[in-house]
Amino acid sequence: MNQSAPLGLPKQIIIGIQFLFVAFGATVLVPLLVGIEPSIALFSAGVGTLIFHVITKGKVPVFLGSSFAFIAPIIEATKHFGFPGTLSGIIAVGVVYSIVSVIVKLRGVAFIEKIFPSVVVGPVIMVIGLSLASVGVDMAKTDWLIAVISLLTAIVVVVYTKGLLRLIPIFCGIIAGYTVAIILGKVDFSTIQEAKWFALPAFTAPEWSWKAIVYMIPVAIAPLIEHVGDMYAIGAVSGKNYIKKPGLHRTMMGDGVATSLAGFLGSVPNTTYSEVTGAISLTKVCDPKILRISAITSILFSVVGKISGFLKSIPQSVLGGIMLLLFGMIASVGIKTLVDSKANLDKTRNQVIVSVILTVGIGGAVVNFGNFSLAGIGLASVVGVVLNLILPNKSRPVKIKNK
Repeated sequence: MNQSAPLGLPKQIIIGIQFLFVAFGATVLVPLLVGIEPSIALFSAGVGTLIFHVITKGKVPVFLGSSFAFIAPIIEATKHFGFPGTLSGIIAVGVVYSIVSVIVKLRGVAFIEKIFPSVVVGPVIMVIGLSLASVGVDMAKTDWLIAVISLLTAIVVVVYTKGLLRLIPIFCGIIAGYTVAIILGKVDFSTIQEAKWFALPAFTAPEWSWKAIVYMIPVAIAPLIEHVGDMYAIGAVSGKNYIKKPGLHRTMMGDGVATSLAGFLGSVPNTTYSEVTGAISLTKVCDPKILRISAITSILFSVVGKISGFLKSIPQSVLGGIMLLLFGMIASVGIKTLVDSKANLDKTRNQVIVSVILTVGIGGAVVNFGNFSLAGIGLASVVGVVLNLILPNKSRPVKIKNK
């Protein structure tokens, strides 16, 4: 699914910036919700992505950004232990990722494929996209007219245009939506006017807190399981098996090191981003170099105040309109996973697994054990794995073309 012809540097830069625009809304939203400056999240996301690419030998087209899974835990932990103390918990989460990556390395890929057959992975990927749908809708409904214009522009560009223009449907949708928003007087330019031209991100030093560490470590379980689904999703989109090459242990280690680094810098955890997977699926551009351009651009945006001010001025409705398309694209990849693996959905046990994963994941089920909480994608993944192991008859493993 890669582009047949190599892209020149100007096109690579444009597409790289476009991918950053896709991740920007969510990357900035998380720090805003937990009460820190978005510039530090942009900086840590960029640096974390580059580190991820080093660890994975530059083979995986992934951008790391602020994880939604940690919003509530960080808010609660900050109330009890302060934000500097919570940062030590975030560092510990990254260490957990790294430990699990070593286990995966020792046990091998077959161990993961046994736990995550196609009837588990397919619907989990669908949940990843569909569970994010409400985020896109909430952003879009702030102004449906602008959102629809952004959405329709992206659709028209990707379906009816050719050449460079077809590679940047998201960028075109954002430009169209932003222009209409300006005409309608829906853009607040104060963020641009008040921003300095250059300003370093607001770094915060972590403080050691055992209580915060114990509180935050269990939260790592859900994102770890989501990571496996993300790797299958990006593998299905690009037609490669990243679980085997460069290896799931390397991708997990990349997430872990990036998350720990974010904690040391005073930022929020960085994990692989489903939003960018949707953009890659839409544009068919799978060159990892493009995502490294996105990472470098993210770092630049974090230190150039006026650019960050401009990005923050983009109305939520514009980004929401684009996300309505992207999240659906991710869900379609999950369906494709089931189809390509020839999962037998005539079997009642397979129907049960798929059904329960979808209802638990999309329905917003939550399981609490003291300070530990498992919900959404993570809970749906655990339920799917358990059902697959205890119900009679084995399922087909996921088959992804390995180039």
